[in-house]
Amino acid sequence: MKEAEIRKPQALETYLGMVRQDCRRLFGEAGTLSPVDCPACSSQRSSLQFEKSGFEYALCENCETLFARTRPSFASLQEFYTQAPSTEFWIEEFFKPVAEARREKIFRPRAEYLGERFGHDPVWVTGDVGAGFGLFSQELQRLWPRSRCLAIEPSPEQAEICRIAGLEAVCSSLEELGDQDEYAGSFDLLTTFELYEHLYDPKEFTRVAYRLLKPGGLLMITTLNGQGFDIQILWERSNSIYPPCHINLFNPESLSGLLADCGFEVEEAATPGQLDWDILEGMINREGFDPGRFWTSVARKASPGAKRELQEWITRNRLSSHMRLLARKKQDLLS
Repeated sequence: MKEAEIRKPQALETYLGMVRQDCRRLFGEAGTLSPVDCPACSSQRSSLQFEKSGFEYALCENCETLFARTRPSFASLQEFYTQAPSTEFWIEEFFKPVAEARREKIFRPRAEYLGERFGHDPVWVTGDVGAGFGLFSQELQRLWPRSRCLAIEPSPEQAEICRIAGLEAVCSSLEELGDQDEYAGSFDLLTTFELYEHLYDPKEFTRVAYRLLKPGGLLMITTLNGQGFDIQILWERSNSIYPPCHINLFNPESLSGLLADCGFEVEEAATPGQLDWDILEGMINREGFDPGRFWTSVARKASPGAKRELQEWITRNRLSSHMRLLARKKQDLLS
């Protein structure tokens, strides 16, 4: 898989520029950002790494999570995601043109992963949180026709897209769903894809997920790994780090610790990413980024086979910037 297959470079560049404009418009005034502690372990000790669009990114001295230690309120973030012009561009110009490619290369393999691990037709209640266009829910419903697959999506427009596709859609955030008694302890599986990096309060989100799951229920997360290959090399130049969207960059250990604190037992922490080298090579070739003599030489002279083996090594050794965690609710310890 290549990065350009799932996100077109020009569309990505335009989108990131629009996000920067929205940042200045919504959060440019003094006093709109407030300090927070580490979203993984709640430590107050962190070291400033860089500033991006007015947001301070720091590294937790305890668990090494990279996070925006200054951020807007939850309400301000909700306003951004529902009203900012960049959000509409993301839906119409960034995501829609590559939706079917993402289905084939991202969402279908995720559904097949669950099918291989838990059987090909369990009778479960599942919820995909932040379902977007419902591509994953469609693929899971196809594999698990006896399961009840809910698309949980706070955007009315995208929830309606899910309904048109024939899915059972709930127009709600997970936090709002957690306040409804009918859903408490009702899910066998909750999935959250590329969501944890966006959350204002990941610990509260995880606690709500715990309340919604049945005893022994599963939470599957994919998110960014701040200790991954391309992010570590690119750092503040990384297009994976942009506020106010990507404000939490956990690592396998810090996210595992957060899940354990909320009553989960982690069954898998892997980095199945396939794009680390492709992302770095693209930054070298398109934007003139200089990662040093060695990586520049690899980009220019290494064979396609060598680059493929490099990516396989990154993935196999939990060094990719894309990570997947699967955790199980141990028992009803939290209210």
